[in-house]
Amino acid sequence: MPSGEILSQSEIDALLSALSTGEVSAEEIKKEEAQQKVKIYDFKRALRFSKEQIRSLTRIHENFARLLTTYFSGKLRTYVQISVASADQIPYEEFIRSIPKMTILYLYEVEPLTGRMIIEINPNIGYAMLDRVLGGRGASVNKIDHLTDIESKIMMNLFENAFQHLKEAWGAVTEVEPSMISFEVNPHFLQMVSPNETVVVISLNITIGETSGMINICIPHMLLEPIMPKLAVSYWMQTEIKEREPEKVVALEDNVKHTGLPIVAELGHSVITVEEFLNLSVGDCIELDNRMDQPMILKIAESPKFIVQPGKLNNKMAVQILDRIKEGDSDE
Repeated sequence: MPSGEILSQSEIDALLSALSTGEVSAEEIKKEEAQQKVKIYDFKRALRFSKEQIRSLTRIHENFARLLTTYFSGKLRTYVQISVASADQIPYEEFIRSIPKMTILYLYEVEPLTGRMIIEINPNIGYAMLDRVLGGRGASVNKIDHLTDIESKIMMNLFENAFQHLKEAWGAVTEVEPSMISFEVNPHFLQMVSPNETVVVISLNITIGETSGMINICIPHMLLEPIMPKLAVSYWMQTEIKEREPEKVVALEDNVKHTGLPIVAELGHSVITVEEFLNLSVGDCIELDNRMDQPMILKIAESPKFIVQPGKLNNKMAVQILDRIKEGDSDE
């Protein structure tokens, strides 16, 4: 009987009847349960990440998928949808066997973390993007074995800019600087880690118009090892409720203080007819409703703030503040 299985009343009655008649002994049931507690452990498939760490990585790359959706939608000028399909930990050798023999592979460093990650892009998606960039409708033709230098350069620029969003997606956990190291088409040339090394593979589903495919992000355990504690749920909760650091508040205040505001000192107003406006010529004078000896209104961002008088400072026109206009005053 499998452990944890819920029995119906008829099955319970049958089991009690078998125990009472001696067909089944209690010792046999205990022995069977003891045998089921033994699990086979594959040392070649070592599980080094907990479930909550995998969930944290999924959460990070869900944010990354949203950033990529926005980036590619604007870059390709077409419908693009990207979402996380799965996040699994597998041996590096298994990841290499799971991807096509000829595909689009980019090797990235994410300093200051030690190690490199692989980003594998399905050729169908890669060529659909290339076709859109070159002015096509997004058709996909797999020609990975004879990619031209110009096409390689265009695709490298496209994906290098796209995967700079890793910095923003990982910002909640650690500061990283992603940089593209190399481009390959044969995964067997990328012996990044030992075959049995555990890697996390985050698979992204991507749809461009009528073309769909996968983007796989392979991250070795050794790269994530320094930040493993930050992938715990408790760290995320502390980060969300943590107050802003004082230096960030100071930097924000400093930026606000240096924000430019338009300032206008109005000499006065005047109302003329359309006919008078059409007949204006050089040398004509327009009478304002404000006298020369009366103060002016100083507006900041179109809001009346001060009462001022005109003058000069260092041979430049200036105004001197006489009073502040309070909220609700109708001085204007």
